[in-house]
Amino acid sequence: MKKDIEIPKVEGVYVAVVNEYNDIYKTQDWNAYIINDKDVDLDVVLIVTSGYSDKKMTSIFRKKLDVLPKKSYAKIELMQEELFALNNEFKVTFFEGNTMFEKTYLFRKNTINKKSLQSVPLMKVKGVLVK
Repeated sequence: MKKDIEIPKVEGVYVAVVNEYNDIYKTQDWNAYIINDKDVDLDVVLIVTSGYSDKKMTSIFRKKLDVLPKKSYAKIELMQEELFALNNEFKVTFFEGNTMFEKTYLFRKNTINKKSLQSVPLMKVKGVLVK
């Protein structure tokens, strides 16, 4: 029975944490984004985030996007720097056509920092990226 269940591999969908200037508050903020680098729209995108360590756990944050258009990105949440000392997990589920996909993106503790910045697809900025 288990052998009959097909779990498709997620490709072309990423999560990035980007350090960017906030014009309203005049601060440098860290924001998490979901990126759809595919040539198709993603439907009913569900994102569940949490941070954890051996001794601490954050509350669970949920976000839903009805559609994430092809070759686009959307902000998930503002991240406080105190969270970077924790493992930060983003569980993403979405539909591509009639097929459901699911993937967990994990930023291990202390990996979100300015030394780890790299080019982020589509956004033309630098950030910490998990594929």
